Amino acid sequence: MLKRARGWRRDWQERGKLERIDLYSRFTISSIPWLFALSWQLAPFKDDIRHEPLPLALGAALLLVSLTQCLLSNRNVRPSYEHYLGVSVFPTRRMLAPLALLLLGVVLLATLAGVDGIGSPGLLLMSLNAPMPFVITRVLLIPVRTFVIESLLLTALTTGALAAAGVRGGPLAGVVPTTLFGCVLVLISVRPSAWSLSVMWQAEEARDIQARLAVAEERLRFGRDMHDVMGRNLAVIALKSELAVELAQRGRPEAVDQMVEVQRIARASQQEVRDVVRGYRKADLTTELAGAKGVLQAAGIECAVTGDDGAGLPAPVQSALGWVVREAATNVLRHGDPRSCTVRLHVSADAVVLNVENDGAPAAAPGESGSGLAGLRERLGALDGALDAGPAEGGLFRLSARIPLARTAESAGTPHAAARDVSRMALLEERR
Repeated sequence: MLKRARGWRRDWQERGKLERIDLYSRFTISSIPWLFALSWQLAPFKDDIRHEPLPLALGAALLLVSLTQCLLSNRNVRPSYEHYLGVSVFPTRRMLAPLALLLLGVVLLATLAGVDGIGSPGLLLMSLNAPMPFVITRVLLIPVRTFVIESLLLTALTTGALAAAGVRGGPLAGVVPTTLFGCVLVLISVRPSAWSLSVMWQAEEARDIQARLAVAEERLRFGRDMHDVMGRNLAVIALKSELAVELAQRGRPEAVDQMVEVQRIARASQQEVRDVVRGYRKADLTTELAGAKGVLQAAGIECAVTGDDGAGLPAPVQSALGWVVREAATNVLRHGDPRSCTVRLHVSADAVVLNVENDGAPAAAPGESGSGLAGLRERLGALDGALDAGPAEGGLFRLSARIPLARTAESAGTPHAAARDVSRMALLEERR
């Protein structure tokens, strides 16, 4: 027995707060019919039921029926709760036995009153207890309006049976409010308890969904950043490796320099991947413009950077445009056979516009089938910006990004998107 008690205590401690509330609520609902049966059904045996064989036998039979109803009610509490919460559907056949016992109890009560075997106080207590085990589970299965109608019908049934047994006057009139009071008591105690429990479970489910959405968002961000970080670097590594092979086949010593550069880029890529994983990485516009120009020129593509330098732009704008320059340079290296590329940055009082144009583009728009441009649109969308990509006049391909400065000036004091990602990840770790 002590070992079992320790097991119950351990099981209780392992449950969450909401699971404890759920268990407490179900236990309370299961205890109510037993408390009423052992008080309202036993009390009349002392003074109200005549101590004669027939009245005592009828009272004992009525008590046995009430206790059986309590057992059936306890069996139905869990499925009725799950039906109310929308977890499962309550089998209708499980209410047939409780309904039959309720009708049997009303018949026994009417018979006991008909033989003048019970006084008025005891009759009212037993009529109050008669529907309790049945309606405790019934109230969770039907709408409130239907339950009120059924309570009125049950009151009429009980009153009619007692009237047919010969009960008249005050005792019969008192049965009506007494029976209704029992039904209303169940309605205002059991139903709100189940409603509160359903609200708490829905809130818990909403928190779980919110956490899963945050995790999914973080995964998308991570995948997008990995694509942006590794796309250009891998393209440059492949290009320089091919160049090193050609130089080595010709016996040129410059092949060593190219492989040293490949090694440097690979190590830089490793650090960038670590930064992405930590969530701290951000793209700097000035650095990305210089890097794109150097990479394209190293690949034999003539590159010109014109317009404003963008040094005074807010950090979120510089970061977003830096990613645009990086993705544009990656697409120029990967797609078509370009010979020249032009990057123009124009900053006005209302907006900043970045245009990247290159020749030698294929007929299909590069990047549209991948995730690169989609990731850029997500970044620019966070700043109310827009991205356009497609063929331009003269056989060129143009990628244009525009970000309004009015909104970004208002949000310049807000944390960078990477910092928000870090905060989100910290929150997720705390929830885990």
